[in-house]
Amino acid sequence: MRAAAFARVAAPVLVMGLLNGCLLGPNYERPKVDVPATYRFAYPDVADVANTTWWEQFDDPVLNDLVKTALENNLNVKQAAARVDEFMGQFVSTRSALFPQASVGFSAARERASQDGPTPIPAGVSPVFNEFQPSVSAFWTIDLFGQVRRETEAARANVNSAEQSRRATILTLVASVATSYITLRSLDMQLEIAQSTTASRADSVHVFTLRQQFGQTSDMELAQSQSDYAATKATIPQFEQQIAQQEDALSVLLGSNPEPILRGRALVDLSTPAVPEGMPSDLLERRPDLLQAEQNLVAQNALIGAARALYFPQISLTGLFGSVSTQFSNLFTGPARVWTFAGSAMMPIFTGGNIYGQNKQAEARQQEALFAYENAIKVAFQQVNDALIGVQKSREQFEIQSQQITSLRKYLRLARLRYEGGYTSYLEVLDAERNLFNAELQQTQTQAATLTNLVNLYMAMGGGWVVQAEQMSVPPPAQPTTPQPVAQAPQ
Repeated sequence: MRAAAFARVAAPVLVMGLLNGCLLGPNYERPKVDVPATYRFAYPDVADVANTTWWEQFDDPVLNDLVKTALENNLNVKQAAARVDEFMGQFVSTRSALFPQASVGFSAARERASQDGPTPIPAGVSPVFNEFQPSVSAFWTIDLFGQVRRETEAARANVNSAEQSRRATILTLVASVATSYITLRSLDMQLEIAQSTTASRADSVHVFTLRQQFGQTSDMELAQSQSDYAATKATIPQFEQQIAQQEDALSVLLGSNPEPILRGRALVDLSTPAVPEGMPSDLLERRPDLLQAEQNLVAQNALIGAARALYFPQISLTGLFGSVSTQFSNLFTGPARVWTFAGSAMMPIFTGGNIYGQNKQAEARQQEALFAYENAIKVAFQQVNDALIGVQKSREQFEIQSQQITSLRKYLRLARLRYEGGYTSYLEVLDAERNLFNAELQQTQTQAATLTNLVNLYMAMGGGWVVQAEQMSVPPPAQPTTPQPVAQAPQ
């Protein structure tokens, strides 16, 4: 009778629980943001290549292999993948509170009762007895006001945020590998320029030394030649140091200890990737960091509802079914059966501002996530515009420097002719050599900057290529291969 009465009372509550009650707090809606119609520095020639593996456009197989190796071995990518698994586990744990929690148990004991206790043991009855107790228990907190469902919504958003963080790590990794490789090839080329110029000036010092011995040139001109030679030679160790440090940095990106890096095409032989097309509104769906910021906003928005649910009653149902017997053979008979069902409700009346404070925190965190999302969008527009103007102006600068180098080579040739003809001092030749040397180094840096700006543009615009890259981040099963000749790093 009592069980039937309890069932009649609990039935409406169970129905309400099964209908999921109500959800407190605001439902998420993507905030309206001010998105410009076009980029500030629109590029005249663009191509639909934003979703392709753009690094292959450099047409350098070595770079392709470096990207592939980094995606497979980079520890930051592995760490980000592990973080996704962590948040997935938190999501499953949080969602479990929506379901009844059941457990089984079994206990066995052998006891001796006191014969001098308040309840005397009848004569002939042994004070030693056994007790066996199997049981099945269940506990369920009905999510009537949506606290657990809002927490589950937040946990799901955290999983999505971690996944977007992993994709952002992949995006940054690929761009970093490409940028580091371009910088390395630029340093290689600058080292070659320095070595070539140093060798040329060494020949000049040798000639001036011979002339000075026969009285055909002054000590001052010999000293000027030696000084210029030493100044150029001093740049070689600087470039060698930078190359070694760049190789070390690239090795870490590849997930290996510092070691020499293989080279492919020279900087001047690298193909130039096309400028990708895209609209500013595309960034909201293509950039992982923006999607991550939005998922953080979704999570904080859901936690407002979870905090508001603390004001309302918490309803719980518990039940136990089992049996207790001193004889194992009678354990599952009717007289040994025991059961209990219970329900409870608890509602806060006075918490000294605790719940109010939790609600204020939740609302403030939602605002903080909102402002972070809006700021991330503005920064994304800035990065795209910066990369676009960088590509345009570095290309213009490269063309101007090419004209300058052509003029400086002519100037050096004429200065040497004038010096040999006795019309000018050797200072004019030294000035022409210095200007040409510096211009060649600067043009190499500008060429690298142009390619780096293109890399930054692909990174800033995001794109579907991240999906293709993350598929490469999972190493394929090991298969026997035939050893292949390996290119050597320059000495």
